[in-house]
Amino acid sequence: MPIARFLLGIFLLVLAFTAQAQRDPEQIIQELQKLAWQRAPGEGAIGAKAKIRIPDGHAFLDERNTRRFLELMGNPPRDGHYLIAPATLDWFAVFSFDPVGYVKDDEKIDADELLESLKKGDGPGNEERKRLGMAPIYTDGWHVPPHYDSGTKRLEWGMRLRDDSGARHVNYTSRLLGRSGVMSAVLVSSPQTLNQDMQAFNSALGGYQFIAGEKYAEFKSGDKIAEYGLAALVVGGAAAAAAKAGLFKSLGKFLWVIIGGALMGGWALLKRFFGRRREGTPGPPPGPGQQ
Repeated sequence: MPIARFLLGIFLLVLAFTAQAQRDPEQIIQELQKLAWQRAPGEGAIGAKAKIRIPDGHAFLDERNTRRFLELMGNPPRDGHYLIAPATLDWFAVFSFDPVGYVKDDEKIDADELLESLKKGDGPGNEERKRLGMAPIYTDGWHVPPHYDSGTKRLEWGMRLRDDSGARHVNYTSRLLGRSGVMSAVLVSSPQTLNQDMQAFNSALGGYQFIAGEKYAEFKSGDKIAEYGLAALVVGGAAAAAAKAGLFKSLGKFLWVIIGGALMGGWALLKRFFGRRREGTPGPPPGPGQQ
């Protein structure tokens, strides 16, 4: 995969975020070029729990490089995250694992009730965003109501979000159930192309699997059982109890849901910049080993 083309897409994302942060884009480009982009053919190791086949025209970042990617994009760096994206960077997805135990999948999901819970969490969630110097994001409604596939053991939903300007964004999330916990895969895309990006994302997820010993079907008596079911995963898993009690003092491991909304906000800018750059403006220098 041409690394220069991939870096062009990243460069555009940098422009979207550095316009407000007043950071030097050239310096950020140099840092992005240092990231160890793992390209097809091959597999990306998602910690010690899972792996994903890297499709043609895509690239993968390990934990250390994803942490740096998030930091360069103006977000709090997070450990235990992994990234996959197409060469065009039309979208990207970030994986993280929560070792909550075996989640029983026999619970009925009430989408209306879940939406109400998520909206109630906007206030305390935005207080935390304010503390981090981030703009508020509000829950607007479902783009895709939460639904569970018992065959793939995958829970998916798409949430419409809006910011203070009234601009609307969509955060699409998958939860993949394993023997010892749940893998989260958050898709970051433009609302204008979300439906086609969802198809591409789900196609990429076709190459995802838990490693031997971590698959849902390998559950054994005595394994840890999660304290909640499918519905709580939609509102952040462990955050569910905090949301009901109004105790969002520390968002901790479920902060990514909120960060994902912020990344959505920059994606509209990315699309506009991308269109301009494709008209002939030169991209960033070639990456390591590329001419």
